[in-house]
Amino acid sequence: MYSTTSPYRIITVCTGNICRSPMAALMLAEAFTAEGLGKLVVVDSAGTTGYEVGHPIDPRAARVLTAQHIASEDHVAREWQHEWFAGRDLILALDVDHFGWLQEGAPDRAALEKVRMLRSFDPRMAGRSSLDLGIEDPWYGGHTDFDNTWTLIKSAIPGIVEHVKAAIASADTEAGQEHQQVTSMT
Repeated sequence: MYSTTSPYRIITVCTGNICRSPMAALMLAEAFTAEGLGKLVVVDSAGTTGYEVGHPIDPRAARVLTAQHIASEDHVAREWQHEWFAGRDLILALDVDHFGWLQEGAPDRAALEKVRMLRSFDPRMAGRSSLDLGIEDPWYGGHTDFDNTWTLIKSAIPGIVEHVKAAIASADTEAGQEHQQVTSMT
């Protein structure tokens, strides 16, 4: 459960961590900064495999981000670490295979509840099966596939931002109530 003593931590997860998940992480970081929440929310990314560990973002993904004035040159691919189930408040899968993989690996109910499909936050996708919420790997395609990935991620960002704002507000309210209880006891 999130507390106000540390930043709210989000991780986006795809296969190799060179296309979808870094795009989503960088886009989310930009959105939280624009909302004035850049110091309260930390966003990072990882891959379910070690195939691309140490590699930069795919040049086609970088092209899309650069066109939107989002820097990506510092990204270095990395593989998911099991301890991140405990260290993240929200774990966003980019496709159904990542979602299933994360669900299977979740060590407990609390971790399992953190795992969501990124597109589940897109209001146009409300009520849809998780099987309908995936973003296909653009790596196998061309520039249009990366542009489409951008569009699908972008549609979910406002919902994610609202979700995180609500979590932060709830934690602030709980912290305020605890402070009042301590103060009234003294």
